[in-house]
Amino acid sequence: MHKSIKKYFKKRNNKNNKESNNANKNNNTNNNLQESKKLAEKLGVKHIGVILDGNRRWARARGKKPWQGHKAGAKKLEQFLKWCDDLGVKELTLYVLSAQNMNRTAEEKEFLFKIFKEYFNKYKDDERIKKEQVKINFIGMVEKLPRDLKTIIKQVKDKTRNYSRKVLNFCMVYGGREEITNAVKKIALKVKKGIIDPAAITMETVQKHLWLQSEPDLIIRTGNVVRTSNFLPWQSWYSEWFFLKKMWPDITKKDLENVLKQFAKRERRFGR
Repeated sequence: MHKSIKKYFKKRNNKNNKESNNANKNNNTNNNLQESKKLAEKLGVKHIGVILDGNRRWARARGKKPWQGHKAGAKKLEQFLKWCDDLGVKELTLYVLSAQNMNRTAEEKEFLFKIFKEYFNKYKDDERIKKEQVKINFIGMVEKLPRDLKTIIKQVKDKTRNYSRKVLNFCMVYGGREEITNAVKKIALKVKKGIIDPAAITMETVQKHLWLQSEPDLIIRTGNVVRTSNFLPWQSWYSEWFFLKKMWPDITKKDLENVLKQFAKRERRFGR
């Protein structure tokens, strides 16, 4: 056979093999996705909380500035939202800025606020948000944020206020103790005004006055740190916690799927 003909058939076979391998890879990915989605539905995982930790350490390990780690973390969050959507998760609560984070340098906070403005601005006109009917909440002492960022936050809240299919909660200038303290003050004021009878105060009364009423089924913390850091102390009383060694920008879809598999092995007895 002529060399040029041999070369043609070899090239075509290589192309066919490559296409076949890609098809198999896509089929495996789709099969894994369906398995994970079925598992999430079977386990009743509707609400996931996340502490997005490790951006600055990720940056330092690569000789980068802290805000470059935050930028990488923001990009990863976009992917994470897609993974959770693929798995059928209905509600996400994300710890993106704690009350204590406000003590960081003015330079770092300025860059963080810039990232928030950039990404939240996208949500105002994001067709996916409209199509999936995602209600976006901002939980915490939002009044302490810069005016221009607060304006964008209000616009996003107003735009998605009537959506109800899915919920995305951003914890901004948030602290669990601060949340409970705020709830107690609201209740005390209503007691003073005679609206609430002190003898009738229950756990449900307190919960109704919190910034967030729903409770995560599971909470993920990245960053190789085993502590809860003032995140949802009231709401997480029976949440299952998962502490990952990876920094937030390094988390993968496989990590999320592995968390679901571990969650499946845990016996949730709720004190019974």
